[in-house]
Amino acid sequence: QVHLVESGGGLVQAGDSLRLSCAASGLTFSDYAMGWFRQAPGKEREFVASISWGGGSTYYRDSVKGRFTISRDNAKNTVYLQMNSLKPEETAVYYCAASRLLILNSPPRVSSWGQGTQVTVSS
Repeated sequence: QVHLVESGGGLVQAGDSLRLSCAASGLTFSDYAMGWFRQAPGKEREFVASISWGGGSTYYRDSVKGRFTISRDNAKNTVYLQMNSLKPEETAVYYCAASRLLILNSPPRVSSWGQGTQVTVSS
């Protein structure tokens, strides 16, 4: 049974940085693409970033390119999301996701979800 546990969320001011972590268990981590999604109140869950099995390929939604960086440590079964220059409109619950598919860039491609971590960006 796959278990994903996010950490690192919190309350920050606009322009600040946060680093999210997601610890995975119950899976062969290096066999999974990993990603981050977010969901703001009243909105659909949206793709933020993902990274391929071995970390050689990364994908980002356009609005976070150049500010967010996704990375993974397969020895620690952990994926990270470094978020810089955060904006108030990025306030949301951030979810870690895992997929056996080659590319992870939409909710239907996710096989396992974490419980989410709240990120609040004040103006």
